[in-house]
Amino acid sequence: MSAYAALSGAGYKAYTRDKTTLFFTFAFPLLFLVVFGLIFSGQSVEQSGKPYINYIAPGVLSWGIANAAVFGVGFVLMQWRRDDVLRLIRMTPARLSSVLASRYVLAIGIGLVQALLFVAVAVLPWFGLSLSGSWPLAVPVLVLGITAFLAVGVIVGSFARTPEAVAAVANCLMIPMAFLSGSFFPLDAMPGWMQSLAQALPLYYLNDGVSAALTGSGTGADIALGCGVLAAVAVVIGAIALKTFRWSDKS
Repeated sequence: MSAYAALSGAGYKAYTRDKTTLFFTFAFPLLFLVVFGLIFSGQSVEQSGKPYINYIAPGVLSWGIANAAVFGVGFVLMQWRRDDVLRLIRMTPARLSSVLASRYVLAIGIGLVQALLFVAVAVLPWFGLSLSGSWPLAVPVLVLGITAFLAVGVIVGSFARTPEAVAAVANCLMIPMAFLSGSFFPLDAMPGWMQSLAQALPLYYLNDGVSAALTGSGTGADIALGCGVLAAVAVVIGAIALKTFRWSDKS
């Protein structure tokens, strides 16, 4: 516990002192919300008749949180390994579980604050997102989504050796997934084959679960399905992440 507490405290201080990263972590999803919200202001999706904001806001929120989880832990692990911080931690009584748990708690905190800020902006009259009575159910979906994508970030951070490599790999994973999963464009307006492909991607279930909870676009079964798939992805990818974790570039 002492190792976990020390690593968590150090991680929090390092994150809050990096004002640029702190700003863009929260501003990046909001930028997409503003852009898409203004472009599609007052418009509805022809196929369903629902406002675009009902699709765009949950999708952008899900992508922003997943993106922050992947990039956040990916960059930190790469830097710690490159600077021999992980090697020094390994020489102490601290275990791998303490290292990852400290990053996990920080990612959960960042993700939930991101979500709170994002929703607070999305419900403003300029965007017009209307929350359903089931909106609190978005919290477990988001937590499981952060868990799953944090595991992806651990794998990226365990193999990438430079910041450029982390950015390239993470972007290659997250940007195509965002479009294919309906984060930036309603799946209802996409070809059938693309809608089928989306169901093989974890971000689709994060989008779907968050959307069902926030806007009432789905049922409790949709939220439960999203939670179940994200939990399964977290277990599988997490097991791979633990198996492939490297304390240094030589081991």
